[in-house]
Amino acid sequence: MSNVMNHVETLMQTKTIQHKPGKRIGILGGTFNPIHNGHLIIAEQVLDQLGLDKVCFMPDANPPHVDKKFAIDAKDRVAMISGSIRDNPKFAIEMTEIIRGGVSYSYDTMKQLTQQHPENHYYFIIGGDMVNYLHKWYRIDDLVEMVSFVGVKRDGYTPVSKYPVIWVDVPYIDISSSLIRSKIRQHQSIKYLVPSSVERYIKENHLYEK
Repeated sequence: MSNVMNHVETLMQTKTIQHKPGKRIGILGGTFNPIHNGHLIIAEQVLDQLGLDKVCFMPDANPPHVDKKFAIDAKDRVAMISGSIRDNPKFAIEMTEIIRGGVSYSYDTMKQLTQQHPENHYYFIIGGDMVNYLHKWYRIDDLVEMVSFVGVKRDGYTPVSKYPVIWVDVPYIDISSSLIRSKIRQHQSIKYLVPSSVERYIKENHLYEK
């Protein structure tokens, strides 16, 4: 566990992941409170189906949602992501929003990343349910000029949008971070819902027990 925390400390001190020139980079944003196997399946399927060079998990500091999400400390969330992806060389962590702090708007983040790495092409991965709300996103018309949106198909949501969206079929697994937290509070098993490293980290640090 000390190796994971040392890695997390390094990430927290790094301004951003340094990408190699001209890469096709997937961005999967979220609170990851905690990361679970559904996140990993989505990332792997998009990576494979679109032939991306890398998928970066981008934890947010404070999501700009109407309903506030009370997330645990960023270091814990980053540590769990780090442990989950360490065996996949095509997965990485993008720390821009954590380091910047405050409310995380996708437009601000992607503007920063595209300015820092103009040679890269970014694929912003969102769930099919979120596509319906793109018209409410901050500066969405500017954002679609910066990135390619990737919509993950979901049952009950029609894969149609007035914005350009690349649709990807991903096996639907009904796992959510809120489900994980609820099971922990009820002292129920989360085995196979999250990577073993995440399950171990949660138990060792007594997370989500209250």
